[in-house]
Amino acid sequence: MSIKNRFIVSLVLSLPMLVEMLAKPFGFMLPGGNWTMFLLTTGVMVISAGPFIQSAWAAFRHHHANMDTLVAIGTATAYLYSVYAMLTGRAVFFESAAFVITFILLGQYFEEKMKHSASSAVEKLVNLQAKEAEVIRDGQTVRVPLSAVVVGDLIRVKPGQKIPVDGTITEGTSTLDESMVTGESMPVTKKPGDAVIGATINGTGTFLFRASKVGDDTLLAQIVEMVKKAQTSHAPIQKTVDRVADIFVPAVLIAAILTFTVWYVLLGASLVNAMLFAVSVVIIACPCALGIATPTALMVGTGRSAKLGILIKNGEVLEMANRIKTVVFDKTGTITAGQPRVTDVVGNRSQVLQLAANLEAASEHPLAAAILTAARADGLTPASVTDFQARQGKGVQATVDGQRAVIGNAKLLSDFHLTTTIQQQMDHLQAAAKTVVLVGLGDQIVGLIAIQDAPKPSSATAIAALKDRGLRTVMLTGDNARVAQAVADQVGIDEVISDVLPADKAAAVERLQATGPVAFVGDGINDAPALTTADVGIAMGSGTDIAIESGGIVLVKNDLLDVVRALELSQKTFSRIKLNLFWAFIYNTLGIPVAAGIFAGIGLILSPELAGLGMAFSSFSVVASSLLLNRTKLTTTARA
Repeated sequence: MSIKNRFIVSLVLSLPMLVEMLAKPFGFMLPGGNWTMFLLTTGVMVISAGPFIQSAWAAFRHHHANMDTLVAIGTATAYLYSVYAMLTGRAVFFESAAFVITFILLGQYFEEKMKHSASSAVEKLVNLQAKEAEVIRDGQTVRVPLSAVVVGDLIRVKPGQKIPVDGTITEGTSTLDESMVTGESMPVTKKPGDAVIGATINGTGTFLFRASKVGDDTLLAQIVEMVKKAQTSHAPIQKTVDRVADIFVPAVLIAAILTFTVWYVLLGASLVNAMLFAVSVVIIACPCALGIATPTALMVGTGRSAKLGILIKNGEVLEMANRIKTVVFDKTGTITAGQPRVTDVVGNRSQVLQLAANLEAASEHPLAAAILTAARADGLTPASVTDFQARQGKGVQATVDGQRAVIGNAKLLSDFHLTTTIQQQMDHLQAAAKTVVLVGLGDQIVGLIAIQDAPKPSSATAIAALKDRGLRTVMLTGDNARVAQAVADQVGIDEVISDVLPADKAAAVERLQATGPVAFVGDGINDAPALTTADVGIAMGSGTDIAIESGGIVLVKNDLLDVVRALELSQKTFSRIKLNLFWAFIYNTLGIPVAAGIFAGIGLILSPELAGLGMAFSSFSVVASSLLLNRTKLTTTARA
């Protein structure tokens, strides 16, 4: 039976006893007296309290005690004593057992409703998907279910329709609302060659696109899966809470026994009063609020971050993000836009570009793409080469017309002679924040190619915001020191580590960890080891699959400002967890002495019914506190 139905049963059966309690001063008594209360309370204990008792018994059989143990012992004590009292002509307290169960179930019902509200982020994401797609097959447009779409299908999207799956536009232009996936409110203009994301909404144009990812491989499906895993994960602090709860429950039972003993044996209280004090201690101390303090905050925090296009994979990442001291950035595609272009060619332009295009034709490096784009713009077509070799972090070499041809950085061309003129030209270009590659043929350097990748518009703002939060910022790049420092100066980076080979990035991160936890932000395959080594790996959503898999946080919008938002959300979520735990502990700490009757001398006592109501309110307040994370403002203010 659901918690809601158990609560309804308990409420219906308890109401007659409540009416008698309120109307007793006016002479009203329930027909059947104690026997009626016995039957009503027995119904509550069997139907509504049954699961508490079953859980407590299962825990006892495994030599363990849980929160249900306290509820079961407290209510069963009140119920069984009342049965004994009824049979021996004493005062009964059936209503105490019934009301406690009713109030506890009320708290659990509200808790369940709020948890459902907190986890609605996943449901909303799932509901974003289109149900059908207009696929062009055999020259005809057919409407098929989303499950029937396969990679390679050509799909037509009309104005106002949802994009069914991920893909690349082949024909037409439009503006797309991607806010439901990326959190970005401004429409994005799309043209042939641009990627589109499933579940986003088309604007006014009609276009065709080729499906590249379907089913569980789409970005939306991956986001849903990440959010589900994050919301069911545990932050490390939860382990501490669990250990405390394991000790807390037996301690409460001991406190209840001591309370009964002190009142009955030492202070001479009646058996009934001593028992009520002990039962109140058991009920008020039930650490339900303690158990939900962490999961509810984690659920709300990760759900809200997903709506903003920030995917936090689990609670461990969220807690660690709160402790970060240094943020390390890759340069290309992370701080910069990742769209380099050739700005200068030193030497015979046609010869240098033709030779460079021949060597870079098989490369997927962003710099290679920039060189090939420049060559094609000049009407040059890459020619085939032999003995091709890629030298990681240095460049490539091959044989062209029987001669050794090389393109790369100074490390690869260390055996070539650099004239004073070429060195000066290279220094001048690097000082302008341009990456310079040298082109060699035979044993001569025949030219230089300068390539520039401008910083993203948000990079300087994001880095300034991180520095405002007291974080150290570092750029880790394979580029040379001059270019790296020029880019760092543009965006305000504190420290630059340059000329780092891809294989050495992880080692550089380890050295930085000597001064405190480190977050690494990157997007490429070569960033994967560093993303894994860092205390928190933050992968740009436009990066490679392996980089995204290695990151603990994924930024869907590829915006560095989301690094700031991710760290701020993590801090606010973890702070809310600590606040929830504080109130849960304070509630128990303050409630137990009152329930034990320490302040009975001044008239301050707590009956079992009020203890049950207080426990329900405690759980309610903790969940409500977690839900307030949805309304917490993010600052992300920074110097321009």
